[in-house]
Amino acid sequence: MDVVETQQGGPGLAQVRRVRTEVPGPRSAELLARQRAALPAGVGSALPVFITAAGGGVVVDADGNSFIDFGSGIAVTTVGNAAPRVAERAAAQLHRFTHTCFLVNPYESYVEVCERLNRLAPVPGEKRTLLVNTGAEAVENAVKIARAATGRPGVVVFDHGYHGRTLLTMSMTAKNVPYKQGFGPFATDVHRAPMAYPYRWPGGPERCAEEAAAALVELIDRQVGAGNIAAVVVEPIQGEGGFVVSAPGFLPAVAEICAERGILLIADEVQTGIARTGAMFACEHEGVQPDLITTAKGLGGGLPIGAVTGRAELMDAVPAGGLGGTYSGNPVACEAALGVFDEIERGDLLRRAAEIERIMRPALAELAERHTFVGEVRGRGAMLAIEIVRGPDRTPDPARTAEISKRCHAGGLLTLTAGSYGNVLRFLPPLSIPDSLLTEGLAVLAAACG
Repeated sequence: MDVVETQQGGPGLAQVRRVRTEVPGPRSAELLARQRAALPAGVGSALPVFITAAGGGVVVDADGNSFIDFGSGIAVTTVGNAAPRVAERAAAQLHRFTHTCFLVNPYESYVEVCERLNRLAPVPGEKRTLLVNTGAEAVENAVKIARAATGRPGVVVFDHGYHGRTLLTMSMTAKNVPYKQGFGPFATDVHRAPMAYPYRWPGGPERCAEEAAAALVELIDRQVGAGNIAAVVVEPIQGEGGFVVSAPGFLPAVAEICAERGILLIADEVQTGIARTGAMFACEHEGVQPDLITTAKGLGGGLPIGAVTGRAELMDAVPAGGLGGTYSGNPVACEAALGVFDEIERGDLLRRAAEIERIMRPALAELAERHTFVGEVRGRGAMLAIEIVRGPDRTPDPARTAEISKRCHAGGLLTLTAGSYGNVLRFLPPLSIPDSLLTEGLAVLAAACG
């Protein structure tokens, strides 16, 4: 049997970049043909190679190519693709039982995950947590809870925001193609405010926070009516929108605006939460305490689980039976989440995320100095990005962005694109990646930029 097909992930996987074939190679090409025959065209892949092993800082494909991982499954495998404590706890649970449905027969691991999130989340006062399956489901349930607690229907979101692919979260998402085109009509009572996007704010970055906050007040008070709004939902760092870090002071201003009007603040931390930015939650960087906070992605270490954590009186506003789902808080996923918490604590991974930024940011800044098309370097911790533009007017350049990403893939570096204009290269290395692979990956990126 081919050695590639028997290779296992995890700590024993060789931490090397290796390109043996063109990308995709012949075995992946065969599997892609099967994919096209079996799956709908709407399911695509950023790097169309089929993975047989992953761990540390690499993913290995069916042709034996080993790629440096700057994607982490879109911020899911923050602690690694095969983190020991995640794999061990999940495997042990598989042998005990795979499912009972918490709504039928509860189990301790669900409660323990909720207790851990209640201790960690920067939500004021007594807290409660609900477990769900996905980030979109977490956001949707947070809105349900906010509406039940306030008796108000309206939801305010922001330009460039992404919240999921369900009907409500699609409606909350800003970008039309590919997330919304042809899928309407959309949910009502969703209102959009300008995001404090310093690099593209018309009045300049110095006035960005103040003017964006004023625009939010205008929307709330005069266009919608504060008494009609249940919640404002904001990503502390926008994910699919291009890793937009809002102007300093904007998030605290949003929190104050909400508090003054009895509007709940929901922090969507699906992509930013669980140690990704160097804090357990990104809103901690600005001292913001939301009323409700959503998590998923990195929470399960690769297994599907999400959560809503919020003030106890808000979470308890929903009547019995109003929350939950058949698979929500699956016991195997709960054990994986507990393994994630173990990895973060024992591996000091908050510090590791900050170390990754200290390694990556200077190299990305050097790219910006060397190439005028690198318009901005931004992000926090192990969540960094560069925006690709052309000309002095900062015109988004998605074609160059796609070409750079393609060159990275051919050179053995897994990169992802993002942004409302498709012109952002985002970097989400697992916190388990060794420094040597970080620097090697940055060298591949530099070569791809020319």
